[in-house]
Amino acid sequence: RAMATAVITVLAALLFVVVALAVVPALVRQTIQLIETAPQLFRDLQEFLTTRFPDLITEGSPVRETLASLGETVKERGGELANTALSSAMSFINILLLFVIVPVVAVYLLLDWDNMVARVDELLPREHAPTIRALARDVDATLAGFIRGMGSVCLILGTYYAVGLWLVGLNFGLVVGVIAGLLTFIPYVGAALFQFWGDWIWIAAVAGIFLLGQFIEGNFLTPKLVGNSVGLHPVWLILALSVFGSLFGFVGMLVAVPVAAAIG
Repeated sequence: RAMATAVITVLAALLFVVVALAVVPALVRQTIQLIETAPQLFRDLQEFLTTRFPDLITEGSPVRETLASLGETVKERGGELANTALSSAMSFINILLLFVIVPVVAVYLLLDWDNMVARVDELLPREHAPTIRALARDVDATLAGFIRGMGSVCLILGTYYAVGLWLVGLNFGLVVGVIAGLLTFIPYVGAALFQFWGDWIWIAAVAGIFLLGQFIEGNFLTPKLVGNSVGLHPVWLILALSVFGSLFGFVGMLVAVPVAAAIG
């Protein structure tokens, strides 16, 4: 077990280094470019609305003034916000946890997991131990299936979107692809309208990339990778998302499905 833990740790460290060297610089560079380009994007949006919907935007209207100032605000505040976030104590603590504490804890969990489980099992009341073990196995299988499945779906879709958008030449395709893969919905097809306006083939290509990704995700990836591991009726899923979202906000939306499945 010690050798297996060492191999897993080394492979994880190598994977992290490769991703950090290959992907992170491009993400940071495109994010900075996106912040710098934001004023032009909003000017293009204003021109598009003025051309196609002249009655919607008139000289001095609130919509026109908002679009004119929003891009400059993003450019001015984007860098300031990033610097503030990076220099804050909480960000430092999070980075410290990520790079130091989490790997150490992960190594000890891998190394001593059997001993920890055996110790917890000794604390169970003997007459109820089989039932508790069975429930724990069910919860473990549900959570593991959901997390592994959705993680694989996000990784596959993020890679697909990033590569596809990069091939058609969409600006900031890597950033858009990563975000779209993490959120697994269609967020930025509108960006193609302003970059490729008039080139309907490329606009259709961008839209087709997202539509194909959603089709593959809904009909193949999620059923195959996640399957029925959650084991909840769609009505219960909707209820769980509503309740957890109302009580705990965005974090509640993230944990709603696995927690509701474990409770079920």
